[in-house]
Amino acid sequence: MKPAPPRPTQAQLTAAYGRRIPDLIAPRLDVLFCGINPGLYSGATGHHFARPGNRFWRALHGAGFTDVVLAPWEERRLLQVGCGITNLIARSTANAAELEVEEYVAGRRRLERKLRRYAPRRVAIVGIEAYRLAFGRPKAVVGPQPERIGTAGLWVLPNPSGLNANYQLPELTRAFGELFNAVRARSASARASARAGGTPRTAGAARRGPAPRS
Repeated sequence: MKPAPPRPTQAQLTAAYGRRIPDLIAPRLDVLFCGINPGLYSGATGHHFARPGNRFWRALHGAGFTDVVLAPWEERRLLQVGCGITNLIARSTANAAELEVEEYVAGRRRLERKLRRYAPRRVAIVGIEAYRLAFGRPKAVVGPQPERIGTAGLWVLPNPSGLNANYQLPELTRAFGELFNAVRARSASARASARAGGTPRTAGAARRGPAPRS
């Protein structure tokens, strides 16, 4: 495991306002996780879901996507299991309350272009309120959604921020686990079709197995 980088100072956090961090993305991923926008901690460190207390990495592990709890600075290992990360809104803020509704809508359009370019099998919006605002679906609930964007099926997950008291870690892990089980079920179906002579795309998260241990 890589050593933990030093925590950003208050001055570095303040300077991170508006900063963007690169997408973790590749063509034809099994799941592209889409956060709301980077917090200042992520903006300062350059890593997704980086703030201590954010439960994204623990939920991924508990759901079965990774065989260890990855640290934010180990995020590139997600590509090995067919997963990536992007954001609806690129700029870093202290919290999502600083974002405007128009930014969510514009972020959805950028996401749609990105999905058509990279063609993931699924995109998972990490935050139900963000999905409702960006996609104009005020009554949407967590889980699979009826629409697709290009080739990507759409899924909504709870916000893993430690400030989200509506979902404790067990409930959060179950929600992530439902997505993982859908990926695994698709992989099993693809393998069965391949044995029968078809040539479907195989779900990489199940095909490649878990990330290597540190």
